[in-house]
Amino acid sequence: MQHIGKVHTLRTVNGQTRRVLISGSKGLIGTALISHLQTAGWQITRLSRSSSPRDGQISWNPFQPVAPESVSGFDGVIHLAGETIVGRWTDAKKGAIRDSRVSGTRHLSEALAKSAQPPRVFVCASAIGYYGDRGDEILREDSTSGSGFLPEVCREWEAAAKPASDAGIRTAHTRFGIVLSRSGGALAKMLTPFRLGLGGNMGSGRQWWSWVALQDVVGALEHILKTDACRGPVNVVSPNPVRNAEFAKILAAALSRPAIFPMPAFAARLALGEMADELLLASQRVEPAKLAATGYVFQHPDLRAALQSVLTR
Repeated sequence: MQHIGKVHTLRTVNGQTRRVLISGSKGLIGTALISHLQTAGWQITRLSRSSSPRDGQISWNPFQPVAPESVSGFDGVIHLAGETIVGRWTDAKKGAIRDSRVSGTRHLSEALAKSAQPPRVFVCASAIGYYGDRGDEILREDSTSGSGFLPEVCREWEAAAKPASDAGIRTAHTRFGIVLSRSGGALAKMLTPFRLGLGGNMGSGRQWWSWVALQDVVGALEHILKTDACRGPVNVVSPNPVRNAEFAKILAAALSRPAIFPMPAFAARLALGEMADELLLASQRVEPAKLAATGYVFQHPDLRAALQSVLTR
């Protein structure tokens, strides 16, 4: 049974109440998103794994069915929860990565579809890992999926939201690129070796890295909430991807350090296994076609300026 914490009096913005339910609220994206939305006047309720939810929280278990009445009455739902993909991909780790995403999304979308007052929009996280390793090919939302573990997970993850879309709920799959933040994610792990002057490109350095500043992740999510034309897959990446060698060079320059210690592909595979091939060595040249077509204006479209902003915040 779902335990529902007290929800505060709803705020009204421009004459309309805007209530949003968010899972994964303690993660890198969720934390920044909630801070931004609350400042903008949205009323936030969190999905929590706690069996004793506090005010503004709803208890849930992503591996169990969700009571439709517990998620009824929200204007939008943003689903970000899932096992971190960072770490060596043992069979157990891969199972947790897949099951946490697919099971949680399926149970939540089924509950939303059956709720008495379904949301106008369901925004479900996904990733550009959907496309796989594609070399120099330009990838847009209508590009086909690739092969490998991450593409398989992303396909199943997105398909798990079908009950919501079938029920007429506008459903968007945000395919996130490499999120730039000092607080977490890939950049945070790169900072120490680069600050020590031990950074450099990975493998050949010719693979495309599609990145996005955390501020633009948050901005894009609010844009998707408010924009009816944003549905289906939405690439959340900067319009200016760079090759890995250029990324390393620009990051090193931002830290006033050299970038002269490349990590050979075999060393990356030795250290990280399958994760190295699909996350660090894979080439994904992704364009944010839908965000551009619907008028989203990036705050940080240029990597050099984005890193300067991220590193000084």
